[in-house]
Order: sequence, then C-alpha cells, then structure tokens
Amino acid sequence: MIRISREEFEEAVDDALDSLPEKIARSIAEANVAILIEEEPLQEQAQGTELLGLYEGIPLDKRSVFDGYAQPDRIFVFRGPLQRVATSREHLVEQIAVTVLHELGHLFGLSDARLHELGWG
Repeated sequence: MIRISREEFEEAVDDALDSLPEKIARSIAEANVAILIEEEPLQEQAQGTELLGLYEGIPLDKRSVFDGYAQPDRIFVFRGPLQRVATSREHLVEQIAVTVLHELGHLFGLSDARLHELGWG
C-alpha cells in the first residue's frame, strides 16, 4: 500500500484534469458535474468490489432539455482503494489519472468496454 497525503492526492486529481484538452475541460465545466474525493466508497456503492472511482448521473449523450432541473452529476475518486492497489508512488499517480479519465468517460457516455479498449480502465 502506497500512502500520500490528502493534499498530494488532490493535486494528482487536479493534474489529471489539467491534462485534458481545453475543449473537453470546457465541456466538463459546463456539464454540472462535481468531482469528489472520498476515502472509501459506501457499501452500496462498492457492491463487494474494490471500487476506485464512480460516476453517478446522466451521461451527456442521454441528457435532454426536457429533463428539467437535476442535481449535479458526481464523480467520486476513492483514495483508500487507489492507495491499496498502487505498487509505487508513480503507479498511484498513474492510477488516479486513469480513474479520473475513466469516470469522465462515463460522463461522456462511454461504456466500460470502450474505456478499457482506450486504456482507461
């Protein structure tokens, strides 16, 4: 298990977001999505797996102007599980980036299978 401070973890998440092309970053900013860092997933979120991240919401390709008001979508990045799967600090930073990109992929409507094909999974 590799441990880093909460501040370092947040910086790694920010670095992953900063690596995105400007057009994608702008779409995310306009998408009404909150990116949250949590220590551990809730039991009902994890469903018995070592969950690294989670997207909850309506993907952009499924949204409609007729949906009305909706709570912000949420992307969770789970610090504890990511630290447990990491084999080095560099591996942890890489896994944080992959997790952030994976969950953002869900925001854009990509399936788990497609995200794995792209190397984000």
